[in-house]
Amino acid sequence: KIMLTKQKFWINDMEAITCIMFILIVIGTINICSASLITAYTNFENPYFFLIRHLISLLIGFVAFALTSRFNYKKLKNKSLLLTVITILSLSAVLIMGVTVNGSKRWLSLGFMQFQPSEIAKIVTIIISASYLGQCIDKKIPITVNPQKNIIFLLCLIIAGFVEAQPDMGTALIIIGIPTIMYFIAGLSKKWIGIICGIGFILLTLLATFQPYRLDRINSWYDPWSRSQEDGYQIVQSILAIGSGGFSGMGLGHGFSKYSYLPESHTDFAFAVFCQEIGFMGAFIVFLLLIALAFYCIKIALRTKDNFGKMLVCGITLLIVGQATGNMAMVIGIVPVVGVPLPFISYGGTSLILNMISIGLVLSVDRHNHIIKKSTKNETITTPPIKYLSKKKHLYRLK
Repeated sequence: KIMLTKQKFWINDMEAITCIMFILIVIGTINICSASLITAYTNFENPYFFLIRHLISLLIGFVAFALTSRFNYKKLKNKSLLLTVITILSLSAVLIMGVTVNGSKRWLSLGFMQFQPSEIAKIVTIIISASYLGQCIDKKIPITVNPQKNIIFLLCLIIAGFVEAQPDMGTALIIIGIPTIMYFIAGLSKKWIGIICGIGFILLTLLATFQPYRLDRINSWYDPWSRSQEDGYQIVQSILAIGSGGFSGMGLGHGFSKYSYLPESHTDFAFAVFCQEIGFMGAFIVFLLLIALAFYCIKIALRTKDNFGKMLVCGITLLIVGQATGNMAMVIGIVPVVGVPLPFISYGGTSLILNMISIGLVLSVDRHNHIIKKSTKNETITTPPIKYLSKKKHLYRLK
């Protein structure tokens, strides 16, 4: 008798997420090598300058990923205050002694590499928000953003304010936007949702008009072709690069946009170079990989019994997939240029390391919830279902 069994593509969701991350990293490494060759040779007389730094960050990221995936994520609840203090101090240090690049202070120099504290701020705000929301759900406490009852949301606003002072409006929006969506998911009342949306709209309007270059970006986004030699140059070159790639692309290494035509070709606009060289086919594969990553992360979040872990996975999923969506939308001109990197594809050491740590935390949540389930099953099996056995109407006590 032939028995047919259903074969699974992945052993479990943790394997799926790990493999998808590794595939994206391989794609990103190849793309960074190709997109940064000309810039690296022009500025540093070494075509592999950025690739070498990327590989160093990748090595650190692998170690951090391995350690984080084995780390008990529940310990983060007790470390949330310490993480917040470290984040605020590092962001303050950036404003005082940070490295200035293109008019913005966003990095701290560590000698052998530069470090971007705002990337840490993203994951820290997710951790402290998940800790608060998980506790509220556990104790059935109404969720609020009132500073008198919830200091966590105020801390997220303060951290976002430090990042905005660099200035880095795109990252500041991520830092406050993701915790806000987490509050919505956890069950924030409609009253507070309306208040947040109203205040957020007013703040965005003020921030957009406070700095003249931000208003210019909005105008160039609305009609980039009329400003193709001014503010709209970058987005026009990005659209041309994507369009020239066609279905199958020009071939790896044969794209011409990286020859000083497209600014930031290996960082924020790395996806445009990828589309030009690999084409629609390659872009669609990256898109599918990101959807698959979101799918498996959501599966883990839905089956996680611990509410802190559930909200943590939700926040990390929003962080990675949300940044990817924002970057792709920016590169093709759907939204204004905000300087959001494409996770695992764009060049950026701190971003890569923190994204790998974030994925490690997702695996940690799933792994420790599996351990709890297994221990519960073992206890159920080993515990005698009854205290006495009946035999021929006589009761014999179990020894």
